[in-house]
Amino acid sequence: MGCQPTTDSNTEDSNKSEWTISVVETSAGGNKLKSVTDFQQKEAPSAIALMPGEVFQTMTGFGGSFTEASAYLLNELGEENRKKIIEAYFGESGAKYSLTRTHINSCDFSLGNYSYAPVAGDKELANFSIKEDEGDLIPMIQEAMKVSKDGFKIIASPWTAPPWMKDNNDWRGGKLRPEYYDTWALFFSKYLNAYKEKGIDIWGVTVENEPLGNDNNWESMHYTPDEMTNFVQHHLGPKLEADGHEVKILGYDQNRGEEMKDWINSMYANEATAKYFDGTAVHWYASTYDYFGETLTLAHETAPDKHIIQTEGCVDAQVPVWQDDNWYWSKEATDWGWDWAPEKQKHLHPKYVPVYRYARDMIGCMNNWVDGWVDWNMVLDREGGPNWFKNWCVAPVIVDPEADEIYLTPLYYTMAHFSKYIRPGAQRIGFKHTDEELMVTAARNPDGSIALVVLNQTEKEKTFSVTLGKQERTISISPKALQTILVDNV
Repeated sequence: MGCQPTTDSNTEDSNKSEWTISVVETSAGGNKLKSVTDFQQKEAPSAIALMPGEVFQTMTGFGGSFTEASAYLLNELGEENRKKIIEAYFGESGAKYSLTRTHINSCDFSLGNYSYAPVAGDKELANFSIKEDEGDLIPMIQEAMKVSKDGFKIIASPWTAPPWMKDNNDWRGGKLRPEYYDTWALFFSKYLNAYKEKGIDIWGVTVENEPLGNDNNWESMHYTPDEMTNFVQHHLGPKLEADGHEVKILGYDQNRGEEMKDWINSMYANEATAKYFDGTAVHWYASTYDYFGETLTLAHETAPDKHIIQTEGCVDAQVPVWQDDNWYWSKEATDWGWDWAPEKQKHLHPKYVPVYRYARDMIGCMNNWVDGWVDWNMVLDREGGPNWFKNWCVAPVIVDPEADEIYLTPLYYTMAHFSKYIRPGAQRIGFKHTDEELMVTAARNPDGSIALVVLNQTEKEKTFSVTLGKQERTISISPKALQTILVDNV
């Protein structure tokens, strides 16, 4: 994963051959991953210097989530549009998603509540079955696997154990009864086996989606930090190990805020508590403006060889706007906190351009040791569902199944600027830049190419030089735009 930045002396010599660049841009002016080649050779008022010898974390990937809602909608579309969406996300011509997530049992973006173990008191899980996923969810994953040339990793997360295992016997809230700790650990093992039988390998699991709860709105189950650590240390970790599952276990799986520190301290208190944790999963809902760099860096410094993966983020509490790109470049798209957050937290939830939310967050996370970033639903309908709780959200691809129409929003292209060009195994590298109005990150891919991502949130074109060793290029970025600059022959 990487600890403090290291210096690789073999990567500093960038003068051995003439390097080439290719630039793609997405902008409020209408560019959508458009190749940009015509740069006026004028004086550059600012500079970005790449430092490939300064190496940080190794990237796991970027992508989105397989939900029952998304999979159901794909089945409602015609075959041509279904294939277009799968290709757009996983194909060589598309975003080439490399890291994904799915839910264990139902979640809010399911058509209703369900569990793979519905029979109360079945401690040996003799009646365990993933049949509920076989109509929509599993076929979507399998189809994506066929299209993806490089493959992708899957993280699976439970929103809740079956109600009969909980102290409130409800889908929402409550805690896992201690007498069912071993049964719930067995549940994970059976899930991994059942999906493997379908040809689907699960790379990682989170212990619980949002263990702090969600005001009992939809499926949830609560843990304190020490309760989760105890469950992993004494039940889940040993069970998965005994059953031969080489799967990553990610703890926490909620917002990057002050509360995250308690979980880091519990998970990594000592070698015994940390043994089965492979990293920390985080969400962005504490703020879609502040990426909490200090907290992320604390997580890295506490456990420098563990993952930090953002497993969920979306434009929430909004009904998507259909075929209007301008809306996705407008700050009128709010999040839940604009309406409902306590007054002291309002500053964390400003009205903020959706494209900027995504790009800013991915850049900020990368620059603070996050090695994977996963969007929420891949596909939603014009209402922002289906969702049994009517918890409407926005996805990068919106569809109208009745008309058999699809809409790739600007958020789709924003995701692709990262997922398509920063590949698994890439290492974030150092850089210096002189224009504080630009946000920048960079990574060196396994093939040696360097992906430089630049976000311009201003209303004016920006010109800057990109330097690597003694070589230099001049680049211009449009107003309100995101660019990925790929440097080859390094």
